[in-house]
Amino acid sequence: MSTHPKRYTITAALPYTNGPIHIGHLAGVYVPADIYARYKRLTGNDVAFICGSDEHGVPITIKAKKEGVTPQDIVDKYHAIIKKSFVDFGITFDNYSRTSAKIHHDTAQEFFKTLNDKGEFIEETTEQLYDEEANQFLADRFVTGTCPKCGNEEAYGDQCESCGSSLNATDLINPKSAITGNVPTLKETKHWFLPLDKHEDFLKEWILKGHKKDWKPNVYGQVKSWIDDGLRPRAVTRDLDWGIPVPAPGGEGKVLYVWFDAPIGYISATKEWAAQEGKDWEPYWKDQDTKLVHFIGKDNIVFHCIIFPSMLKAEGSYILPDNVPANEFLNLEGNKLSTSKNWAVWLPDYLEDFPNQQDVLRYALTANAPESKDNDFTWKDFQARNNNELVAIFGNFINRVVVLTNKYYEGVVPKASEFSDIDNEVLAAIKAYPAVIESSIERYRFREASQELMNLARLGNKYLADEEPWKLIKTDEVRTKTIMFVALQIASALATLSEPFLPFTSIKLKKILRIALNNNVISTEGGTTNEESQKWSDISTKDILISSGHQIGKGELLFSKIEDKTIDAQLEKLEASKKANEAANKVIEPQKDLITFEDFTKLDMRVGTILEAEKMPKTKKLLILKVDTGIDTRTIVSGIAESFSPEEVVGKQVTVLVNLAPRKLRGVDSEGMILMTETPEGKLVFVNPDTAVKNGLQIS
Repeated sequence: MSTHPKRYTITAALPYTNGPIHIGHLAGVYVPADIYARYKRLTGNDVAFICGSDEHGVPITIKAKKEGVTPQDIVDKYHAIIKKSFVDFGITFDNYSRTSAKIHHDTAQEFFKTLNDKGEFIEETTEQLYDEEANQFLADRFVTGTCPKCGNEEAYGDQCESCGSSLNATDLINPKSAITGNVPTLKETKHWFLPLDKHEDFLKEWILKGHKKDWKPNVYGQVKSWIDDGLRPRAVTRDLDWGIPVPAPGGEGKVLYVWFDAPIGYISATKEWAAQEGKDWEPYWKDQDTKLVHFIGKDNIVFHCIIFPSMLKAEGSYILPDNVPANEFLNLEGNKLSTSKNWAVWLPDYLEDFPNQQDVLRYALTANAPESKDNDFTWKDFQARNNNELVAIFGNFINRVVVLTNKYYEGVVPKASEFSDIDNEVLAAIKAYPAVIESSIERYRFREASQELMNLARLGNKYLADEEPWKLIKTDEVRTKTIMFVALQIASALATLSEPFLPFTSIKLKKILRIALNNNVISTEGGTTNEESQKWSDISTKDILISSGHQIGKGELLFSKIEDKTIDAQLEKLEASKKANEAANKVIEPQKDLITFEDFTKLDMRVGTILEAEKMPKTKKLLILKVDTGIDTRTIVSGIAESFSPEEVVGKQVTVLVNLAPRKLRGVDSEGMILMTETPEGKLVFVNPDTAVKNGLQIS
C-alpha cells in the first residue's frame, strides 16, 4: 500500500444483536473508530466507514427460545435499538447494515463458493455432540461443561470465559445440552473446514515480520501466541437452522459458521453503501491504494488478524488490513462488564439520563481508553473529567473569550496591532497543534490525542490569565484588542480540532463563532458569515483563522457541571444490579437437622402490628420497633433499616417470634424477632398473613 492512500476503508466490529450497546463496546471499538473516521474526512480523505449488525449465531437462537419468539424478531428489535443509539451518539458510519440482509446472504454465499471451487476447504466427517431429545446437533453455545484447562464448570463449547481458552465442544468434561440439560451423544456429521495451518507461512511473513513495528503490542503478542501454538483447520459450517444456508451439495440443514459470515459483512455493507452512492465498491476492498483498518476489541483479534486475512488471501483478489488497532477491555467500577448480570452502562440509558451530553461520555471514554491494558470506568472519574477538564478548562476558556468579545466589542473580532513575543509564541503553538494531534491519531493513540486537544485549551487559559485583558482594558485598549484577537484564534482552532473528539461541542462552538459548517454559510440572528468552512489544514497553514471585523454570536455554556446527586443515582443503579446478582446467585441453604414435633411446638409465633418505629442512632441497619403482639406491647430491635424507612413499617402486620430470650442490642432490650425473607433482588420482605387478622393469633 502506498504511503498516501487514495481512500480509507474503516470497519468497526459488527455488534451482536442480542442486546443494546454498552460503554465497553464504545470504549473498545466505536469511539476510537469514529474519531479516526472523522479525522480522516476532515483532512480531505475519501472514507468508507462501515459497520452493521451481526445477526446470526447461537446466542440469538437461545434468546429467541427463552422469549418464545423467532430469531428474526430478536435481531429486528435490537438492530433498531443499536442503530438509533449510534445515530444519537454521533457515530458517523457511512453505512450501518445487517447480516440478515439479502445482499449479505448473497455476498457470503458467493465468497464460500469461490473458496470451495478453488479447493480452499477441507470436507470432513466428524463426530459432534448431539441432543437426542431435541433431535439436533449442538452448536458450541448449546453445550456447557467443565473447562479442561482451568476447571471452570460453566465453560461453553467454544470458549471458557474464565480463563479465555478457545475450545471445541468435544473438549469439555461432563458436557451437557443447554437445551434439555441432557448428556449429549456423539454423532457423525459432515462439515467444511478452512485449513489455517496452510496459511501459517503467509501469516508469519505478513504479520510477524511485516507488522512487528507498527501493530500494537497487545495485538501482535496475541497473534504471535496463536501462530506459535500451531494453527489447525477450523470449521466454516455448522448444523443449525438460523443463518446463511451452505451453498454446496450436502449442505442441506447447515449454515455458514457465524465467524465466517460476519467479517464478510464488512464487504456486503460496503457494496450496499456504494450502490446507494452510485460508486464502485471494489476499489475500497481490492485496490492497493486503499488503506483498510479494522477497529475491534481484543476478543476479536484472532478473527481479524488470522482467520479473515486467511479467507481474503485464499480468495485472492482482496487487500489485507493495514492495521488492526484492537483495544483491551473496559471494566466498570472495579468489576468486569457483564451483560447477563446487568453490570453495564447501557448507551440508550445514558442518552436518556444525560441528554445532550454525548461528548462528555465520548471524552471520558477516550481519556481513559483501554488502549494497551484493561482500564476501569468509574462514575467519579467521569464526573471529574467533565467538571475539572471539559467545564473548567475547555468550557471556561471559550466562555471567557466569547463573553469578553461581546462585552468589549459587541461581538466583533477586534483588529490586532503589534504582536508581542508571547503572542507570536502562542500563534506558532496553534499552528503546531494539528501535527501533534495528527501524530497521535495516526499511531492510534486516541487518549494522547485527546489530551493534546485539551492542552490547546490549557494554553488559551494560561494566555488569558497571564495577559489579564479584563485589567488591561482600563489602561491599554490597543493591547487588549490584540490579546482578544489572539485568544479568538485559539478558540477558532479548537472549534475545528475538537470535531473528531467532541463533535457536538464543535458544532456548538462553530455556531457561536459563526464559522461555517460543512461549507454551508450559517445564518444566525445578528449577521452572517461569508467565510468558508474551516479545514483541518487551515489551522497549521493560515495566519488568520478568524478575521478582524467578523461578527461572532452570543455565548452559551458548552458544558455544565455534573453534581454529586446525579452520579449517586448512577451508583445506586449499579448497587441495585449487584444486590440482584447476589440474590440470584445466593445458594439455597440445605435443610437443617431434623427436629421433633415437640421442638416445633416450643416456638411461639404470633401475628402482631408495628405501632412505632425509629432508627437506632449511629447504625445503618437497625430499627427500634414497638409491636403489639396481642398479648403485650414490646420493643423489638430489627436489622431492616436498609430496606425500610420507619414511616414505611408503622401499621404493618408482621409475624413475631415472641418467646425468644431477650437480648440487649446497643443498650436496648430486644424482646422477640420479626420473621423476614428476601426477594430475588435482595430486598427484605415481611413474612406475614395475606389478609388482616387479629393480633395475638398463633402461627401453627
